[in-house]
This record gives sequence, C-alpha cells and structure tokens, in this order.
Amino acid sequence: MIKCFRFSVYLSVLLLFLSGCIPSYTDLPAGTTKSVTNSPILEQQTVRVPVLKADVTPETDYLVGPGDVLLINVNGKPELSSPGLYVSNNSISGSRVDGAGAIRLPLVGPVTVAGMSLSEIEIRLQQVFSQYLNTPWVVVEIAEYKSHPLYLLGQFRNAGTFYMDRPLTLLNGLALGGGMLDTANLRSARLVRDGKIVPVDIYQLLRQGSLQQNVWLQAEDTLYVPDDKNQHVFVFGAVTKPGSVPMPNGRLSLSQALASVGVKETRGNTTHVRIIRSLSISRGELLVVDHDRILRGEALPFYLTQGDIIYIPHSAVGSWNQVLEDILPSLQTVSATLQPFVSIKYLRD
Repeated sequence: MIKCFRFSVYLSVLLLFLSGCIPSYTDLPAGTTKSVTNSPILEQQTVRVPVLKADVTPETDYLVGPGDVLLINVNGKPELSSPGLYVSNNSISGSRVDGAGAIRLPLVGPVTVAGMSLSEIEIRLQQVFSQYLNTPWVVVEIAEYKSHPLYLLGQFRNAGTFYMDRPLTLLNGLALGGGMLDTANLRSARLVRDGKIVPVDIYQLLRQGSLQQNVWLQAEDTLYVPDDKNQHVFVFGAVTKPGSVPMPNGRLSLSQALASVGVKETRGNTTHVRIIRSLSISRGELLVVDHDRILRGEALPFYLTQGDIIYIPHSAVGSWNQVLEDILPSLQTVSATLQPFVSIKYLRD
C-alpha cells in the first residue's frame, strides 16, 4: 500500500513537471475573432562588416605573365625573332611565356620576362642581343593574353573564363558576362579572391549605383552569381533533423520550418529562437524570436528570408557569443551554401 502511494506521488510530481515544461495551448471556440498585431521579435540588432577599402589605381601598363604569347621582332631578322613571326597564313605562333616566366629565342636562349611591361622587355632584350649584334633594335607585342584570368560563373549569359588585357573594375568584369539571366540572385552574388569572399555588394552596385562597390579586379578573381530557384534556410540546435530546409516558392514561416525539423521531440527552448539574417553582403541582423507567442495566437507569424540561420537553444538562454560558439561547427559544414554576409562575418579567418 505504501509503495502504491509513493508511486502515485512520484507520478503526480512528474506530470506537474512535464506540464510546466511543455507549453499548453487552448483552442478558441469556433467563430472567435481575435486581433493580433504584436511582433514575436524580442531582440533585434544590426551587425555590419567593413566594406573593402578603395583600391589604389593599378598600373596601366600590362605586366606579362606565364601563358602570354609574345611577338618579338629583332632587327627584322626571322632567324632571331619569335617562331612563326613571318608566316603567310593567319596563324602566328609567337613566343609563349613558360611557367618559370621565361621565353626562348634563337641565339640567346631563355630570357625571364614575367612581371615586366612591354617596354621593359624591349630594353631587356636589347641588352641581351647586344652581346651578339651592334645596336640591336627590338619590338615586342602581345599576341595572346593568357596570364590574368577572370572567372565568371553562374547566371551570366556568357559565363566562362576571360583574360584581362588591361586593369578592369568590377563593373567592367560583370559586363564581360553579357548580362545576367532572369534567374540571377543578385543579393547573393559575390566576388571571390584567394578562396575568400570579398566584402563588396554587387547588388548595391548594379541596382543602387553605389560606385563605392566598384573595386578593381585582380587576376584569378571569381565572380559568382547563383540562381534564385533553390532557396532555403538552415535550422540547428535542439532539433531532430538539423540542416537545410527548402523554401517552396520562396516563402516559409518559422512555424513551418520548426515543424519540419522536429522541435517537440527535443523540447528545445522555443521562447528564445535565435536567427542570423543577411540583409546584404556587408549587413545583417541578429534576432531573438518568441515562437511560443505565435503558437498562442499572441503574435503575428514570422516569415523567414532566404539564407536565414535558425538556432534552437537546448536549455537556458545564453549570450550571442555562446550561441555562435555552439553553432560554428554546423556553419562550417554548409559554408559553401551560406549567404556571403555570414561567411564573411563568422567564417573568415
């Protein structure tokens, strides 16, 4: 009898505990009208990353590099000049700069020319040939530009690899693509340099005419414009199925996203849902949203935007520093698909 009594007490305590942990919601009678105007946002702060500082105007003279093909005329003598310089058909072979930055000419052999302008190469070759000729003259021209590649990827009408023959700005580089397709997502467009996203806003440059974004390009830069078809958000933390959640037709509410990843099973803290939102490549927001108020009908639905990162705390609410420390490993696993702002602000070395 005592054992049964103790069991009943334990069961009652457990039920009380569970009833306090799991929010209860009461259905309203049919036909009830209730005006809801409150926002579920508890906290909202803007976060910025410094934009790329204005570049120094690059040298106007083209500097030769590996892969370029030069036409070199020495005293008008074919036996001393570039191979194929004097040919009757349209194909001109010329002298290609090798991987070590050198060209090879009859009589003098290899001569290093990488990093030099045409006038500097002419002076250098005059010095080299002066050992064999009296007052030699040299004329150097570029037959093929191949050492300063620029990569245009994604939703360009004419995507591919282009070779810079002069200093180009970001606008010049974008123009090489022949315009963009209707599916281009300019808000997620990015300039990638040395494997890292550069804090330059292509959307502001093209749509708002912000010339501050019109930076000088460098060899090996990549301009990437994704499409707007596969939009999604990311949910991490106390959920059973963390990761990407698709946005059908580009529209998804917070309630729909949480329902698809399984929050109830983990009993995560949905009164302080953390959201990292990208507004542009250099500006974002940190939001704290009370999802329970939405479920109780006390606040309006909260709609997500493409690339939102949602974090459900496991227990007590901590600081944003604690949240970012907890979520960072998850962000690194999906770094290739994150919005540029998130990559620059939180994943940059």
